[in-house]
Amino acid sequence: MPTLRTLVVVTGAALLARRALRRRIQASPLWPMPALEEPVSGRPRSRALRLPVASCQTVAEGVVQLRFEGRELPRWEPGAHLDVVLPSGLVRQYSLCGDPADTSSYTVATRLVPDGRGGSREVHEQVRAGVELEVRGPRNRFPLAEAASYVFVAGGIGITPILPMVRALPAGVEWRLLYCGRSRASMPFLEEVEKLGADRVSVVEGRPDLDELFANAPDGAAVYCCGPEGLMAAVERRFPGVRLERFAPHTSTEGNDAFEVELRCSGRTLTVDADSTVLAAVRAELPDTPYSCEQGFCGTCRQRVLAGEVEHRDELLTDAERGDSMLLCVSRARSDRLVLDM
Repeated sequence: MPTLRTLVVVTGAALLARRALRRRIQASPLWPMPALEEPVSGRPRSRALRLPVASCQTVAEGVVQLRFEGRELPRWEPGAHLDVVLPSGLVRQYSLCGDPADTSSYTVATRLVPDGRGGSREVHEQVRAGVELEVRGPRNRFPLAEAASYVFVAGGIGITPILPMVRALPAGVEWRLLYCGRSRASMPFLEEVEKLGADRVSVVEGRPDLDELFANAPDGAAVYCCGPEGLMAAVERRFPGVRLERFAPHTSTEGNDAFEVELRCSGRTLTVDADSTVLAAVRAELPDTPYSCEQGFCGTCRQRVLAGEVEHRDELLTDAERGDSMLLCVSRARSDRLVLDM
């Protein structure tokens, strides 16, 4: 018969093996197949951090810069942004514009939009040094790809994701930057941009000459643009392969069709017009439906889909999540009817 010592050793080893197996399965539910580093689309959820605002300063007319402080903060790459939860609970996305190598702080900037949806006004009027806010991320939907040469176009606050990209370019790479705004006083980080070199940087007050820019652009250049919708549309017409970063949802309704949405739990059927959203239609019937960013970034309005084919327009859900969920604020129906678990 086995001794008591042998039983204790065998039992202990079995418990350790069981715990190790449980941890391995949690890391990759499909184990022994390896876990993917990133999903096919979207990005894995990032843990939320509560960080104090170390400084809040005006860096241009109508633009404030926030610097959050922390310890061993998650690293980021040029083009990344943070989800910032404002005191009211609104979630807004701001491009990181500091130094990616600095793991002790995050820097973002935002322009006041008087007739916007309220997020920028809340930052300008309520956020001060010492306030602690929840941040999520960083996440990157606008990564800097490797290329032989680059053309960057930034309009106003659109300089925030572009500036870290330019700083990160390796020596010897050919690049050009067009930075435009309604006035020099309204253009954040202008002094730093101009120090990058007059031979590569063009600063324009008012409407830029995009035809001249692209006529002189290097062949095969990777083009990046961030700024007002009109500027991005103009660049896209001249260079369809441009990589864009939007601070607001694409408002075009061209090609949209009306469709029906059944709210199975509520027993109601709604019509979503071509120029409206599922979120707007649902909130007309169920005013307490949660939402925040209205841009397909934060996931607050995510709902389970029971039937119908979804045209996903969000920037958040993974392919697996899109199998049975949608974000009401931006996504629509490919079919004539959707059924939601609401």
